[in-house]
Amino acid sequence: MGITNAEVAQRFREVADLLEIEGANPFRIRAYRNAARTIEEWPAPVEVLAREGPEALDAIPGVGADLAGKIVELARTGRLAALGRLEREVPPGVAVLMRVPGIGPRRARLLHERLGVRSLAQLERAATTGRVRGLPGFGPRTEAQVLEALRAHRTTEHRVLRPVAAQHGERLLEALQALPAVRACELAGSFRRGRDTVGDLDFVASTDDGAAVIDAFCRLPEVSAVLARGTTRATIRLRAGLQADLRTLAPASYGAALHYFTGSKAHNIALRRLAQRRGLKLNEYGLFQGTRRLAGRTEAEVYRALGLPFIPPELREDQGELEAARGRTLPHLVTLEDIRGDLQAHTTDSDGRDTLDAMARAAEARGYDYLAVTDHTTAVRVAGGLDRAGFRAQARRIERLNARLTKLTVLAGAEIDIAADGTLDLDDDTLARLDVVLVTFHSKFTLPARDQTRRLVRAVSHPRTMILGHPTGRLIGRRAPAAYDFATVCRACADHGVALEIDAQPERMDLEDARAREALAAGVRLVISSDAHSAAELDFMRWGVTQARRAWAEPAQVLNTLGLARLTKALAR
Repeated sequence: MGITNAEVAQRFREVADLLEIEGANPFRIRAYRNAARTIEEWPAPVEVLAREGPEALDAIPGVGADLAGKIVELARTGRLAALGRLEREVPPGVAVLMRVPGIGPRRARLLHERLGVRSLAQLERAATTGRVRGLPGFGPRTEAQVLEALRAHRTTEHRVLRPVAAQHGERLLEALQALPAVRACELAGSFRRGRDTVGDLDFVASTDDGAAVIDAFCRLPEVSAVLARGTTRATIRLRAGLQADLRTLAPASYGAALHYFTGSKAHNIALRRLAQRRGLKLNEYGLFQGTRRLAGRTEAEVYRALGLPFIPPELREDQGELEAARGRTLPHLVTLEDIRGDLQAHTTDSDGRDTLDAMARAAEARGYDYLAVTDHTTAVRVAGGLDRAGFRAQARRIERLNARLTKLTVLAGAEIDIAADGTLDLDDDTLARLDVVLVTFHSKFTLPARDQTRRLVRAVSHPRTMILGHPTGRLIGRRAPAAYDFATVCRACADHGVALEIDAQPERMDLEDARAREALAAGVRLVISSDAHSAAELDFMRWGVTQARRAWAEPAQVLNTLGLARLTKALAR
């Protein structure tokens, strides 16, 4: 197993941060950042292409000859000379400061030069003692925001986005499942429950030879250090920094152990109490009556022995799932196979990296019935959005494209920016011509809650609005959800027939699961969209479906499980 896409992306981001501190050419910095995002999301291992040489990497958008050469260097040596040079030139610790939201290169340099700050701990001490507010461009309010950002950073700094964890975890899982001594193996923990972020990787294996499996696990090429090792369990640290734990058990206990190590802790405690009330004992080895094992070979066997149907891992948060199981009212959760199309995607007409035709071909290859092309409006300047004439010209191209397609229908749509006062960044006549009208906000995230609520209620009350996209504006680990009265916005969506989106971009996962469940309870339907900016990103749908499952969503509650005719009718209210 060579270097992963996530590791290449991380190195490129480190280069971009250091170049930014040095004040390098902005286009060069942006090239590294764009390439990092593309590589991290690329569906195939780039190190496989790198083995063939730089020319083989031409297929990856935004990767020119220079960056292709660096990917080859990383794949062959595991190191990047350019990164080493920058690390020697930039004062140690300055780049670390840029991990805190709101601190860019200029502020990081200022903190280092004026206050000698070179770590997050030193930054927190400086802000706590009131020294940060005296620097040019800071002040008391900024100092308070720095402290708040540091607190938020501490809760997420040791966690990675679930798709990044998947790159490491799923490769390790394949390696473990291929071992002759392994009968069955699964990736458990918060990853299996579908959490947005993952702290470490938990593997559970069924085997009659635990020592052999542990030995193979500790020798995997991805391992940088063995932190603990026994005959039935081991903990390793991967080259990428993630910690991974393996627990091996006999086949008779495998299901009980998989349940135990999947969690959550609250769900496990609630289930153990249920067992205790029946005079039984439940642990990682099985369900026991005295010394007699009643169940443990599979998870379903454990639940069945307790008089319950199988509870999907995504629901195991002690949020009413046991009560629903007892009452036989567990939801029939939406699956990836239920999805008939994608209702947010971008092309090179705005900030996408693939053409309209390429996006259509990729959607058709995935078996979709439809794809909504929703390029940005002009208010989102960095996205190079379209104006009235641009959308009308694109709609004509879509019409010609649909005449050539046999299985897929491309829907003419737009991602329309919501102004601070709630008005939409496109005229009503053009909105009326679109098949899909998705409204979103990209600025003014810190408006007072009352004003933000009014803004969103006005936007979803517009008679042409169909979907409120990435409804809270959060970026995991970088930007908190905008503060507003979510219940009031949900009521407005329900009143006007507007769906709320689960945006499956890994750093968004917006709506978060608890709010998506609240929206469903209010009678609002969901849309799961990839928000793809390239053909490869259409695969993000996987992550959005998992988020919807955590929200207890059934297929009937998700608009893009409908066929085209029913979808069109639903969008038109």
